[in-house]
Amino acid sequence: MESVNGQSGGDTWPAGLDEAIRATAADIAATLRGASGTGAPVPGSRWTVGEAAAHLAQANELMAHLADGKERGYGDGTPQGLAEANQRALAAFTERRAEPLAAMIVEQADAFLQSAAQPATRGSHASRDELVTPMGPMSLEVLGSYLLTHMLGHGYDLARALGSPHMLDRTRVELTLPFLTTAMPRVFDTAATAGLTARYAIRLRGGACFGATFTDGAVTVTPRPPSRPDCTILTEPVAFLLMALGRLGPWSAVARGRVLTWGRKPWLAPRFPALFSPP
Repeated sequence: MESVNGQSGGDTWPAGLDEAIRATAADIAATLRGASGTGAPVPGSRWTVGEAAAHLAQANELMAHLADGKERGYGDGTPQGLAEANQRALAAFTERRAEPLAAMIVEQADAFLQSAAQPATRGSHASRDELVTPMGPMSLEVLGSYLLTHMLGHGYDLARALGSPHMLDRTRVELTLPFLTTAMPRVFDTAATAGLTARYAIRLRGGACFGATFTDGAVTVTPRPPSRPDCTILTEPVAFLLMALGRLGPWSAVARGRVLTWGRKPWLAPRFPALFSPP
């Protein structure tokens, strides 16, 4: 594991994850600090900039506590349950100013990395491999990927709302894959996948890939694509994450040349993002 001080630890911590978490938090903080206020609406959301930033600050704190081995209940893992938990948490936390929220986002990202780097945390099987999170049990490494994914999604929203450059890039997107591939079997839409039998190969332009196989209402996600996929989807990495998080529609991505598809059933490609219901 690459710790916050650059020392080598366990072998399963993704290389570059510490740096990506720290840099993304810093980018979000810089975006907030450059704003003239936090009352602007976030596109596609009911939240204002201040509310979205407050949610990020709270979520970073929650994940830092989880990495430290503390138990924190937060919703029931369903999109509705998480949305209700978010609203309750925001109602109880009234800070909406840019500077305090920017500082908290950075501080709690650092707190997560400090906790993740502790040998006592890594040495406990229960705390390392069976952390109870809002999205179900996951390892410490996947939780780190979850933290990064969450920051990138809401950081993108804040950048759009404030007219600033977003902080997504290929390296950071690839580091979200441990969480996304863990979460996919937990958030697939049973109604949308009923009766579907299909094998997808998902490839990000630049190298990363995985597979998803649907068999009549069940999905299996694998770190490598199936040997004979029905549909191969090659996606520009940033577009992939935005589609995965519901920020970009597949037809829009195709129209912009950010997605290419081929295989025996290429028409299955636009359907893929709709097979999941991200919280």
